[in-house]
Amino acid sequence: MNVQVLGISIDHIPVLKAWAESIGGISYPLISDFWPHGAVAKEYGVFREHEGRSERAIFIIDKEGIVQYVDIHDIDDQPDNQVLFEEIRQIQPDQKPVKAAAPKKEELDLEGVVLFCNKWCPGCRRARIWLENNAIDYQEYDVTRNQAAARQVKEWTGGNLTTPTFYINGEIVVDWKIDEVARLLS
Repeated sequence: MNVQVLGISIDHIPVLKAWAESIGGISYPLISDFWPHGAVAKEYGVFREHEGRSERAIFIIDKEGIVQYVDIHDIDDQPDNQVLFEEIRQIQPDQKPVKAAAPKKEELDLEGVVLFCNKWCPGCRRARIWLENNAIDYQEYDVTRNQAAARQVKEWTGGNLTTPTFYINGEIVVDWKIDEVARLLS
């Protein structure tokens, strides 16, 4: 559609690299707004000074550098790509319509032992090794790739995306608490 997607975050470059690797890579450039901390986010009015972080926001800027569209939403909300495609088409009416793939409904199977984790968490790595060394069958949800899993963990933890989080036969264990996990599995 003759557009350039850029990701910008107030995180430091190594954090951005780790995030991109944790989700299997991305196809657009990431920009660090780390120093001066949040300078670009402040310019766009999306920096939360009291929290030291930025909002999740989407800006569509035309070829003349004019902001044509702004979408600020909750960090857990996934923007509707079809809406974005339509906004781009309004700015560039000569572009052909693009149909976004419908997001699939993610359902969680909460049977037996379930590990909610991510690829970079040291506690998650220790949990996997411990479960495998003890020949415990488990299923795993990556909270960075599965929004339903991320929402579920946040519900259990009062809003935090804490990993590892275990679901063991109806009981929840937040963080790598080996004694509690072992007790529930005995």
